[in-house]
Parts: sequence; structure tokens; C-alpha cells
Amino acid sequence: MAQGSRKAGGGLARPVQPSADLAAICGSAPLPRSQVVSKVWDHIRKNNLQNPQNKREILADDKLKKVFGGKDRVSMFEMNKHLSNHLK
Repeated sequence: MAQGSRKAGGGLARPVQPSADLAAICGSAPLPRSQVVSKVWDHIRKNNLQNPQNKREILADDKLKKVFGGKDRVSMFEMNKHLSNHLK
């Protein structure tokens, strides 16, 4: 494929629709995946949900628990897998 011939708006830039549970954190409007992740991180930082002993671990509050399938804590890497389940 020639350089510059790919259409913009695919992959991470393509807007995705958050589920109702995820919308409680990042809003219900379709957003690029990168923006969804950014808003989730804003929520994590604002509510101090990173484990102080292990910064890679996220401690779920009530809103995040719904997104994380009921888990109390997930790793950063697991978080992206859970987020994918809530994006269409």
C-alpha cells in the first residue's frame, strides 16, 4: 500500500460507543478508543484508585467494578481487555 493512501479514522482513532456502565465514567457519546482510555485514567487518578504498593494495579470503585466484570482489582494490562468488552 502506498504511503498516505490509508484512510484516517481506523483503529484507535475510530469512534467507539461506550456501554452504559462505561458511559458512567467517560460519557455516552462515541469517542476514539484513546480518549476512552484517557478518561478512564482521569477517573482512576481523580479517585486515587491506583494501588500505592503496586502502581500497575487498579483498585476498582463501584463504577469501575461494573466495567471490570465485578473484580475488585485488575492490572493495567487486564484493564484494556475489560474496556474492549464495553466498546462497540
